[in-house]
Amino acid sequence: MKFKMIHENYNVQDIDRSLEFYKEALGLTEKRRKEAPDGSFIIVYVGNDESDFELELTWLNDHPQKYDIGEEEFHLAFRADDFDSAQKLHSEMGCICFENHDMGIYFIQDPDGYWLEILP
Repeated sequence: MKFKMIHENYNVQDIDRSLEFYKEALGLTEKRRKEAPDGSFIIVYVGNDESDFELELTWLNDHPQKYDIGEEEFHLAFRADDFDSAQKLHSEMGCICFENHDMGIYFIQDPDGYWLEILP
């Protein structure tokens, strides 16, 4: 039996703000969307041409409070083909939240507080 990872879900407070962040920071664009007829949720899958893995962004109408995401110990990792340019972009965006110079990696944080690891 084999399993293929296809997506991970992040719940977000503002779907448009999140879509803008993921497009600017990581080049992820909307692949498809599901909206509840009653307006209770919006689900948007984002990805790129580098992989068929997708990030599912979910907005819930009945969850106005900030999400409790723990201690940021879980994260997605992205390999940058031009690490220096990526780091410059993320620095200009002000979204770098942690750098590990010994390991040669850093993390960015999305508008909802999720950490994303950037690898060379």
